[in-house]
Amino acid sequence: MEEIILTINDLKKNYGVKTVLNGVSFQVKRGEIIGYIGPNGAGKSTTVKIMLGIEDDYSGEVNIFGHDLSDGKVEYKRKIGYVPEIAELYDNLTGHEYLTFIGELYGLDYDLAEYKSKSLMELFGIGEVYHSRISSYSKGMRQKLLIISSLLHNPELLFFDEPINGLDANSVMIFKEIMTQLAAQGKTIFYSSHIMDVVEKISSRIILLHDGKIAADGTFNELKQKNTEGSLEQIFNELTGFSEHKELGSRFVSVVREM
Repeated sequence: MEEIILTINDLKKNYGVKTVLNGVSFQVKRGEIIGYIGPNGAGKSTTVKIMLGIEDDYSGEVNIFGHDLSDGKVEYKRKIGYVPEIAELYDNLTGHEYLTFIGELYGLDYDLAEYKSKSLMELFGIGEVYHSRISSYSKGMRQKLLIISSLLHNPELLFFDEPINGLDANSVMIFKEIMTQLAAQGKTIFYSSHIMDVVEKISSRIILLHDGKIAADGTFNELKQKNTEGSLEQIFNELTGFSEHKELGSRFVSVVREM
Protein backbone atom coordinates (compact mmCIF):
# COMPACT_ATOMS: atom_id res chain seq x y z
CA MET A 1 0.00 0.00 0.00
CA GLU A 2 1.37 3.43 -0.96
CA GLU A 3 2.13 5.70 1.98
CA ILE A 4 0.19 8.95 2.26
CA ILE A 5 2.59 11.74 3.27
CA LEU A 6 0.23 14.68 3.19
CA THR A 7 -3.53 15.16 3.42
CA ILE A 8 -5.42 18.42 2.99
CA ASN A 9 -9.18 18.33 3.47
CA ASP A 10 -11.57 21.25 2.83
CA LEU A 11 -8.88 23.87 3.48
CA LYS A 12 -10.22 27.42 3.69
CA LYS A 13 -8.37 30.65 4.39
CA ASN A 14 -9.49 34.28 4.36
CA TYR A 15 -7.58 37.52 4.62
CA GLY A 16 -10.28 39.84 5.92
CA VAL A 17 -13.14 39.72 3.42
CA LYS A 18 -10.95 38.17 0.70
CA THR A 19 -11.22 34.39 0.33
CA VAL A 20 -7.85 32.95 -0.72
CA LEU A 21 -8.52 29.22 -0.31
CA ASN A 22 -12.05 27.91 -0.70
CA GLY A 23 -12.31 24.20 0.04
CA VAL A 24 -9.01 22.75 -1.24
CA SER A 25 -8.64 18.98 -0.78
CA PHE A 26 -5.98 16.52 -1.96
CA GLN A 27 -3.65 13.74 -0.80
CA VAL A 28 0.02 13.27 -1.71
CA LYS A 29 1.80 9.90 -1.74
CA ARG A 30 5.43 9.22 -0.95
CA GLY A 31 7.70 9.74 -3.98
CA GLU A 32 5.36 12.01 -5.94
CA ILE A 33 6.58 15.21 -7.60
CA ILE A 34 3.61 17.55 -7.43
CA GLY A 35 3.57 20.45 -9.86
CA TYR A 36 1.53 23.00 -7.90
CA ILE A 37 0.54 25.73 -10.35
CA GLY A 38 -1.91 28.58 -10.78
CA PRO A 39 -2.15 32.29 -11.59
CA ASN A 40 -0.81 34.89 -9.18
CA GLY A 41 -3.21 35.18 -6.25
CA ALA A 42 -4.66 31.69 -6.76
CA GLY A 43 -3.59 30.60 -3.26
CA LYS A 44 -0.46 28.52 -4.00
CA SER A 45 1.91 30.29 -1.62
CA THR A 46 -0.76 30.45 1.08
CA THR A 47 -1.28 26.67 0.88
CA VAL A 48 2.46 26.06 1.20
CA LYS A 49 2.83 28.51 4.10
CA ILE A 50 0.00 26.75 5.96
CA MET A 51 1.73 23.39 5.44
CA LEU A 52 4.99 24.90 6.71
CA GLY A 53 3.28 26.28 9.81
CA ILE A 54 4.03 29.88 8.78
CA GLU A 55 0.34 30.75 8.30
CA ASP A 56 -2.46 29.76 10.67
CA ASP A 57 -6.05 30.83 11.29
CA TYR A 58 -7.46 28.46 8.66
CA SER A 59 -10.29 25.95 8.66
CA GLY A 60 -10.10 22.37 7.45
CA GLU A 61 -7.59 19.58 8.04
CA VAL A 62 -3.87 19.66 7.25
CA ASN A 63 -2.07 16.42 8.09
CA ILE A 64 1.64 15.81 7.36
CA PHE A 65 3.46 12.55 8.25
CA GLY A 66 0.31 11.49 10.12
CA HIS A 67 0.42 14.62 12.28
CA ASP A 68 -2.44 17.13 12.39
CA LEU A 69 -0.90 20.61 12.27
CA SER A 70 -3.67 22.14 14.36
CA ASP A 71 -1.95 21.00 17.59
CA GLY A 72 0.85 23.55 17.03
CA LYS A 73 3.72 21.08 17.40
CA VAL A 74 6.72 21.72 15.14
CA GLU A 75 8.73 18.45 15.23
CA TYR A 76 7.49 17.52 11.76
CA LYS A 77 9.48 20.46 10.33
CA ARG A 78 12.75 18.57 10.89
CA LYS A 79 11.75 16.36 7.94
CA ILE A 80 10.91 19.27 5.61
CA GLY A 81 13.07 21.32 3.21
CA TYR A 82 11.94 24.65 1.75
CA VAL A 83 13.14 27.03 -0.96
CA PRO A 84 10.92 30.15 -0.95
CA GLU A 85 10.41 32.33 -4.02
CA ILE A 86 12.05 35.27 -2.25
CA ALA A 87 14.53 34.64 0.56
CA GLU A 88 16.78 36.85 2.61
CA LEU A 89 20.26 35.44 3.16
CA TYR A 90 22.79 36.52 5.78
CA ASP A 91 25.03 38.53 3.45
CA ASN A 92 27.82 38.96 6.01
CA LEU A 93 28.27 35.20 6.38
CA THR A 94 30.30 33.03 4.03
CA GLY A 95 28.71 30.05 2.28
CA HIS A 96 30.59 27.80 4.72
CA GLU A 97 29.27 29.69 7.76
CA TYR A 98 25.71 29.85 6.48
CA LEU A 99 25.39 26.18 5.56
CA THR A 100 27.04 24.82 8.70
CA PHE A 101 24.71 27.10 10.73
CA ILE A 102 21.66 25.74 8.87
CA GLY A 103 22.93 22.16 9.24
CA GLU A 104 23.34 22.52 12.99
CA LEU A 105 19.86 24.09 13.26
CA TYR A 106 18.51 20.84 11.82
CA GLY A 107 20.52 18.78 14.30
CA LEU A 108 23.51 17.78 12.15
CA ASP A 109 26.89 17.35 13.80
CA TYR A 110 29.16 20.29 12.83
CA ASP A 111 31.73 18.09 11.06
CA LEU A 112 29.02 16.37 9.00
CA ALA A 113 27.38 19.71 8.16
CA GLU A 114 30.77 21.07 7.05
CA TYR A 115 31.56 18.02 4.92
CA LYS A 116 28.14 17.99 3.26
CA SER A 117 28.04 21.75 2.62
CA LYS A 118 31.52 21.80 1.04
CA SER A 119 30.82 18.71 -1.09
CA LEU A 120 27.42 19.95 -2.30
CA MET A 121 28.73 23.42 -3.18
CA GLU A 122 31.54 21.85 -5.21
CA LEU A 123 29.13 19.48 -6.99
CA PHE A 124 26.83 22.41 -7.81
CA GLY A 125 29.71 24.40 -9.31
CA ILE A 126 30.15 27.01 -6.58
CA GLY A 127 32.92 25.43 -4.52
CA GLU A 128 35.24 28.37 -5.27
CA VAL A 129 33.06 30.72 -3.19
CA TYR A 130 32.74 28.40 -0.18
CA HIS A 131 34.70 30.83 2.01
CA SER A 132 33.47 34.04 0.29
CA ARG A 133 30.84 36.32 1.81
CA ILE A 134 27.34 35.79 0.42
CA SER A 135 27.21 39.53 -0.38
CA SER A 136 29.62 38.80 -3.27
CA TYR A 137 27.45 36.00 -4.74
CA SER A 138 25.57 36.33 -8.03
CA LYS A 139 21.80 35.61 -8.16
CA GLY A 140 22.48 32.10 -9.45
CA MET A 141 24.99 31.37 -6.68
CA ARG A 142 22.50 32.53 -4.05
CA GLN A 143 19.82 30.28 -5.52
CA LYS A 144 22.15 27.29 -5.45
CA LEU A 145 22.99 28.05 -1.82
CA LEU A 146 19.26 28.07 -0.97
CA ILE A 147 18.72 24.73 -2.74
CA ILE A 148 21.67 23.17 -0.90
CA SER A 149 20.45 24.52 2.46
CA SER A 150 17.03 22.92 1.88
CA LEU A 151 18.61 19.51 1.28
CA LEU A 152 21.46 19.39 3.85
CA HIS A 153 19.43 17.47 6.45
CA ASN A 154 18.10 14.88 3.96
CA PRO A 155 14.39 15.84 4.34
CA GLU A 156 11.46 13.59 3.45
CA LEU A 157 9.24 16.37 2.06
CA LEU A 158 10.46 19.29 -0.07
CA PHE A 159 8.73 22.53 -1.02
CA PHE A 160 10.27 24.41 -3.96
CA ASP A 161 8.81 27.80 -4.97
CA GLU A 162 10.34 29.04 -8.27
CA PRO A 163 13.61 27.22 -7.39
CA ILE A 164 15.39 27.68 -10.74
CA ASN A 165 15.24 31.49 -10.81
CA GLY A 166 18.68 32.72 -11.85
CA LEU A 167 20.09 29.28 -12.70
CA ASP A 168 21.90 28.75 -15.99
CA ALA A 169 20.78 26.00 -18.41
CA ASN A 170 23.32 23.42 -17.18
CA SER A 171 22.38 24.01 -13.54
CA VAL A 172 18.69 23.61 -14.39
CA MET A 173 19.50 20.21 -15.92
CA ILE A 174 21.39 19.20 -12.76
CA PHE A 175 18.54 20.39 -10.55
CA LYS A 176 15.94 18.44 -12.56
CA GLU A 177 18.10 15.30 -12.24
CA ILE A 178 18.44 15.87 -8.47
CA MET A 179 14.64 16.04 -8.14
CA THR A 180 14.09 12.92 -10.25
CA GLN A 181 16.58 10.90 -8.19
CA LEU A 182 15.23 12.18 -4.86
CA ALA A 183 11.69 11.16 -5.86
CA ALA A 184 12.99 7.74 -6.97
CA GLN A 185 14.40 7.32 -3.45
CA GLY A 186 11.02 8.06 -1.87
CA LYS A 187 11.29 11.80 -1.26
CA THR A 188 8.11 13.79 -1.89
CA ILE A 189 8.39 17.11 -3.72
CA PHE A 190 6.00 20.05 -4.01
CA TYR A 191 7.12 22.17 -6.96
CA SER A 192 5.54 25.55 -7.64
CA SER A 193 6.54 27.53 -10.73
CA HIS A 194 5.25 29.64 -13.62
CA ILE A 195 7.70 27.96 -16.01
CA MET A 196 5.22 25.51 -17.49
CA ASP A 197 7.57 23.46 -19.66
CA VAL A 198 9.68 22.51 -16.62
CA VAL A 199 6.59 21.64 -14.56
CA GLU A 200 5.29 19.56 -17.48
CA LYS A 201 8.53 17.57 -17.75
CA ILE A 202 9.35 16.88 -14.09
CA SER A 203 5.96 16.43 -12.40
CA SER A 204 4.45 13.01 -11.81
CA ARG A 205 1.20 14.84 -11.02
CA ILE A 206 -0.07 18.38 -11.55
CA ILE A 207 -2.50 20.30 -9.33
CA LEU A 208 -3.87 23.53 -10.81
CA LEU A 209 -5.30 26.05 -8.40
CA HIS A 210 -7.62 28.78 -9.66
CA ASP A 211 -9.61 31.27 -7.55
CA GLY A 212 -8.83 29.33 -4.38
CA LYS A 213 -10.13 26.00 -5.73
CA ILE A 214 -8.61 23.03 -7.51
CA ALA A 215 -9.36 23.36 -11.23
CA ALA A 216 -7.43 20.23 -12.30
CA ASP A 217 -5.57 17.34 -10.65
CA GLY A 218 -3.81 14.54 -12.52
CA THR A 219 -0.83 13.52 -14.60
CA PHE A 220 0.04 15.68 -17.58
CA ASN A 221 -1.36 13.00 -19.93
CA GLU A 222 -4.62 12.88 -17.96
CA LEU A 223 -4.95 16.68 -18.12
CA LYS A 224 -4.20 16.59 -21.85
CA GLN A 225 -6.94 14.01 -22.48
CA LYS A 226 -9.53 16.10 -20.61
CA ASN A 227 -8.71 19.36 -22.42
CA THR A 228 -8.51 20.34 -26.07
CA GLU A 229 -5.09 22.01 -25.81
CA GLY A 230 -1.71 20.28 -26.07
CA SER A 231 0.99 21.86 -23.90
CA LEU A 232 0.64 22.50 -20.16
CA GLU A 233 0.85 26.24 -20.84
CA GLN A 234 -2.09 25.97 -23.24
CA ILE A 235 -4.07 23.79 -20.80
CA PHE A 236 -3.30 26.31 -18.04
CA ASN A 237 -4.66 29.15 -20.18
CA GLU A 238 -7.75 27.15 -21.12
CA LEU A 239 -8.62 26.23 -17.52
CA THR A 240 -7.95 29.70 -16.11
CA GLY A 241 -9.74 31.44 -18.97
CA PHE A 242 -6.73 33.48 -20.09
CA SER A 243 -6.72 33.97 -23.87
CA GLU A 244 -5.58 37.56 -24.30
CA HIS A 245 -1.81 36.97 -24.49
CA LYS A 246 -1.55 37.34 -28.29
CA GLU A 247 -3.63 40.51 -28.43
CA LEU A 248 -1.85 42.09 -25.45
CA GLY A 249 1.56 41.13 -26.84
CA SER A 250 0.69 42.68 -30.19
CA ARG A 251 -0.58 45.91 -28.60
CA PHE A 252 2.52 46.10 -26.37
CA VAL A 253 4.85 45.83 -29.37
CA SER A 254 2.86 48.42 -31.32
CA VAL A 255 3.36 50.94 -28.50
CA VAL A 256 7.08 50.09 -28.32
CA ARG A 257 7.41 50.86 -32.06
CA GLU A 258 5.74 54.27 -31.84
CA MET A 259 8.11 57.14 -32.62
